[in-house]
Amino acid sequence: MIIRKEIDFDKPLTEAQKNMMKEMEHKPAAPDEDCPEYTEEELLHMMKLAAERRADRQKKTVTLRLSPVALKKAKSLGKGYTSVLSRILENALNNPEVIQRFL
Repeated sequence: MIIRKEIDFDKPLTEAQKNMMKEMEHKPAAPDEDCPEYTEEELLHMMKLAAERRADRQKKTVTLRLSPVALKKAKSLGKGYTSVLSRILENALNNPEVIQRFL
């Protein structure tokens, strides 16, 4: 059985709400079809996938020589311009026509 109670966090808790919260501390979580309990194997698999994805997204530091004009334009983008340059470069490298144009 699911019981829903809404709490306005802008107001202090009432005594009834405090008692309700204390009672909930001792009730076990009950997995259901919307929120199943995962096996140890499933949890390990998800942790492995998360680590792989994190490694794929982790940026590497490199030295790159830019023309003064390119650097000035990049810096004019403001804070975070190196992230913008990274996305531009990644998109360009995924487009064979762009690559061929500059070879």
